[in-house]
Amino acid sequence: MSAVPLEAAVRADVGRAEDVGGPAPLGPPVRLFPALSAVYRAQLSRARVARIPLLFVATFQSVGIMILMRGVVDGGGEARAVVAGSSVLVVAFVALNLLAQYFGQLRADGGLDHYATLPVPPAAVVLGAAAAYASFTVPGTFVTAIVGCALFGLPLTHLWVLVAVIPLAGAALAGLGAALGLLAPRPELATLLGQMGMSAALLLGVLPADRMPALLQYARDLLPSTYGVEAFARTFGPDPDWAVVALDLAVCAGVGVVSLAVATWAYRRAAVR
Repeated sequence: MSAVPLEAAVRADVGRAEDVGGPAPLGPPVRLFPALSAVYRAQLSRARVARIPLLFVATFQSVGIMILMRGVVDGGGEARAVVAGSSVLVVAFVALNLLAQYFGQLRADGGLDHYATLPVPPAAVVLGAAAAYASFTVPGTFVTAIVGCALFGLPLTHLWVLVAVIPLAGAALAGLGAALGLLAPRPELATLLGQMGMSAALLLGVLPADRMPALLQYARDLLPSTYGVEAFARTFGPDPDWAVVALDLAVCAGVGVVSLAVATWAYRRAAVR
């Protein structure tokens, strides 16, 4: 994980102090939003080349699932659930699966020690990495939604709702993915947990809820991305109930705040070890 702007600033302060013949006094911590911006830009630049091929994989995976489901789902509410679930699955693949792997590897390689030497708030590291990874899901999610609407004959009128669904579902899943990666004792286990989380998003998010056993329907309510899926699926109807859509998005936002707070706590816990 690279934080070049922050590291350069710290080195410059040290150099100026050495020029006057003394050690650099510790400066105040960098404020949250400037640190968050620096971490986000560094992550976005570092991950752009490595993650774009994986984004194509996530998009092709979701499109392939919709093509397979086209043979067993004719239309109506089931088609809406498949398209909405497949679109949010792109977010789950990147924000949950890849972020769990990344933080697990970062912890194993000692990358957390690098950030511990910089005056960067823990929340900025978690939020910056989560935002960078979630940014890669935007084109894939829109492409999946457009292809799904074409496959099942759904309207594209309210596709703009994804502008809210992507960051809210992305925040909830990214916080969960970061927490899994930071709490896992080994990077292999972090990878396994990320894969299991994405599999849960696939099973519980894409399949129509009314075809699931009762136990899985209850488990579906515990999955953070479910509320983003429900909010998007409701917009395909002829007269969407926007109050219910807003409620689903509000629940998704609340879960996102909690999951990111847990990820920040997990970062603090892993960084002091």
